[in-house]
Amino acid sequence: MSIKLRFKLKAKKGMTKVKGLIKHPMMSYIEAKKKGKKANFLTYIKAEHNGEIVYEASTSQFLSKDPVVKFNFSGGKKGEKVTMYVEDLLGNKSSKKFKIK
Repeated sequence: MSIKLRFKLKAKKGMTKVKGLIKHPMMSYIEAKKKGKKANFLTYIKAEHNGEIVYEASTSQFLSKDPVVKFNFSGGKKGEKVTMYVEDLLGNKSSKKFKIK
């Protein structure tokens, strides 16, 4: 299973606004037991800008399916890139670079 990332980044007055969607089914332990499948949900989300972590979250099964993530960070200029990393319970990982507009 692949984890798909879609993010938009905008720099304005020394701040960068980040908003995006992480495409993931997010199956909790209870849902998995009912369906006879393995539980699988996002466990880690991280964003890096110029080698510095600007956002980091350890998540659980209580995050919604296809979660929307929003955050701001100080710095970032038009044309620079932010790398988003995500990992789920089964060890699937995804990372992608997004350009600041």
